[in-house]
Amino acid sequence: MWRDSFKLQIFCLLMAVLAIVVLVHNFFQLEHLDDDTVSGSNWITENNVQHSLSQTTKTTRKPYCGYKQQTLSKREQAEQESLLAAIQWPKIPDGRIAFVQSTDPALSDFVIVKPSGFFKVGDQLEVLVHMKDFQGKPKQYGGDYLQARIHSPLLKAGATGRIVDCYNGLYKVFFTLLWPGEVKVSVSLVHPSEAIQVLLRLREERPDRVYFKSSFKSGRYSETTECNICLPGDLPVCNFTDLYTGEPWFCYKPRKLPCASRISHAKGGYQKGLLTQEESLFFQSDVNIKRPIPSSGPDSVIVKPKAFTDLSGMDRAEDPTVSPSGYYYEDQWMSRTHWIHNFNKSDDITKCLQGKVIHLFGDSTIRQWFEYLTAFVPDLVEFNLGSPKNVGPFMAVDLKHKILLKFRCHGPPIRFSTVFSSELRYIANELNGIVGGRNTVIAITIWSHFSTFPVEVYIRRLRNIRRSIIQLLDRSPKTLIIIRTANVQELGPEVSLFNSDWYSFQLDSVMRKMFSGIAVHFVDAWEMSLAHYLPHNLHPKEIIVKNQIDAFLSYVCPLQT
Repeated sequence: MWRDSFKLQIFCLLMAVLAIVVLVHNFFQLEHLDDDTVSGSNWITENNVQHSLSQTTKTTRKPYCGYKQQTLSKREQAEQESLLAAIQWPKIPDGRIAFVQSTDPALSDFVIVKPSGFFKVGDQLEVLVHMKDFQGKPKQYGGDYLQARIHSPLLKAGATGRIVDCYNGLYKVFFTLLWPGEVKVSVSLVHPSEAIQVLLRLREERPDRVYFKSSFKSGRYSETTECNICLPGDLPVCNFTDLYTGEPWFCYKPRKLPCASRISHAKGGYQKGLLTQEESLFFQSDVNIKRPIPSSGPDSVIVKPKAFTDLSGMDRAEDPTVSPSGYYYEDQWMSRTHWIHNFNKSDDITKCLQGKVIHLFGDSTIRQWFEYLTAFVPDLVEFNLGSPKNVGPFMAVDLKHKILLKFRCHGPPIRFSTVFSSELRYIANELNGIVGGRNTVIAITIWSHFSTFPVEVYIRRLRNIRRSIIQLLDRSPKTLIIIRTANVQELGPEVSLFNSDWYSFQLDSVMRKMFSGIAVHFVDAWEMSLAHYLPHNLHPKEIIVKNQIDAFLSYVCPLQT
């Protein structure tokens, strides 16, 4: 009998080993894990059914959009709802609004409250803006997106204003007068409220209006398929959701090649035909996109200097929501939240960065910092990594002064030309691999490539980055981390549908709130681009980048006062 028992034990053991072998085999057949389960499939059908390992358990899921499938804690859910509420935009009356009833900047006007009053540096200046439609009738509702600045051209001085929507066609703009002399007021309509409703619809309903592609290759055979956070249709997809952050990303599965054969990522293009004929009238360059609003009276005031110098503004804790955060004077940015000193000589920058490792993470607007530093500092020599031009990663070294400068683009969505799949890295994961310390400097910007997606996508990305920053500062509290904000840019009818300043403004507002209260510093590229006299540009001109670098380096090497 003991022999029969022994045979039974051997049989059970063999069956257990066989089961393990089958399980391991199936595990390695999976090319990517699913976002929602520990083990899952790498494709999703049009029926939104997830095919699991066992093929017997089917989980119904919402269509292809990873940002809709987040599992949030109560705290995360509350924060997300609070953020979305904070950027909620005023709605226009129900029903179709004819073009002639939309906002006309040429017929609208602004007036300075008490223009002949006595003003001194530090005072508030109030401006009232009255919006009218193309029939000259006063608007009865709000929701227009305005930009406003004060400036003194001869002094090369400028600052932004704070705009308050009264929801009845009237807007109030408040300026802090920060320098003496004649100060002019400028107000522009970026988009009428009717156009904003179109941008809102596109953001929620057409996140695919910028599409991406990936190349797959095996031997001499290659295929290219479309990729995105959302992929509609009934074709199977490759699930490239990041295993550590849970960031979703999908590509249509190649017909013959496996998902694991992906070699590159690139911008595919922009969808056409997004607007109706009536909607297109709300997006006209010389009519209602970034057009000046005339004044109905004096457009400037005379500001007297203060009797004494007040430096109290420099003593406040840094707050990314302070407005204005600074101003230009003689083409130099003067921050109201921290001391900035000028790094006008390459030796000054070398001395500041000596012995440090500087990581730049983000898009092309922070790549400008890498390009500025390597062009301005002769000892900082770029090391050829064989990376595609304008894509990276890039690295520069000053061996004599032990400086290492690195740039890496953020993970998808990223509208760059070809990026090797091996170089598609998420900022959160990169931060997790940094030891940190007093000689480590990290600068991050991430905004422009998220403008076509619902804001929840951006919140998720920032939440992952913030978590990694907090963990890094916990293990290495002397690590210096700087956030570069978004900036304004030139807009036309097409660009407005993908990269409008309104989209950027909304994302920037979310970012400032999410990173407020943790030990990071800010370079306010938004105000630095809006307050300057040069035309708006996605990639600001060198004088603006120089001021950004001065602000950045002033955190690295604070002025001793």
